[in-house]
Amino acid sequence: MTDPRGPDFDVVVIGELNVDLLLYGEDIVPAFGQVEKLVDDAVLTVGSSSAIFAHQAARLGLRVAFSGKVGADPFGEFMTRRLERVGVDTSAVVVDGGLKTGLTVHLVQRTDRAMLTNMGTIPELRPEEVDEALLENTRHVHLGSYFLQKGIHDGLARLFAHASAAGATTSLDPGWDPWEEWDGGLREALEETDVFMPNESELLAIAGEPSTERALGRFAGVPTVVVKRGADGALGRGGGKTASCVPPPVEPVDTTGAGDSFDAGFLFGMLGGYDLERALKLGCLCGALSATGAGGVDAQPDLRRLSDFEERGR
Repeated sequence: MTDPRGPDFDVVVIGELNVDLLLYGEDIVPAFGQVEKLVDDAVLTVGSSSAIFAHQAARLGLRVAFSGKVGADPFGEFMTRRLERVGVDTSAVVVDGGLKTGLTVHLVQRTDRAMLTNMGTIPELRPEEVDEALLENTRHVHLGSYFLQKGIHDGLARLFAHASAAGATTSLDPGWDPWEEWDGGLREALEETDVFMPNESELLAIAGEPSTERALGRFAGVPTVVVKRGADGALGRGGGKTASCVPPPVEPVDTTGAGDSFDAGFLFGMLGGYDLERALKLGCLCGALSATGAGGVDAQPDLRRLSDFEERGR
């Protein structure tokens, strides 16, 4: 029987959890041979696509729960505490004492970067470790970094189907595939996905097509496809319509996680009943404003900041 009060959560995130260590400098490229170089700044912050998404969704006032896995270590504690600080429910996060929480080191040089990742627990979450009761108690289920979360691949389509049967919508952000295989059961998962959210490079690689228009044709069966295009904004197709957005003029400091903040803004709009164009605009605002500070979460906007920014732009 459906609870007349509705679900407890707006979004359940099935995702990876790892910390980001960001090192900034004009000459950030390391030199071997025991050569010591100095960096301009260092920041330890919330990392991973799914966690940055969850953090932004909570900043926008959505009720968010997280299903993931960490090690029994300081990095795992850091990640869960930072999410809890913005109101994310982490009670479904599995703590595995036999594993280490993942870490990504970002070498940031102006608006470009190189990344070094120790996977740790990222590929270790299994379908049976996701509480299906949680999927029945939410309006929407989101999964980020599909290709990195190898442990969830075989059961994701079933989990999404279970959530859909309970009345939830679903979304998937594939992230980059470090192995460049661009498959891993993704097509099966997309059959149960309502919103597919790759960036343009990922879309072209997954589709095996040279143009965005042709690549979009490969995913005609997905109700909504949103393509992130960095400084060029985003393109969306859904409900027989297409729309686009361009980011507002801001001075970027760090683009880490901007696409994940975009995802959260777009889905906030979708869950709020916004049309495609307006939801894309909100996504572009969140992505752009998140890039005005160091790391992926410290500059993420709340609703008040979004409203203030929109008012100044009129």
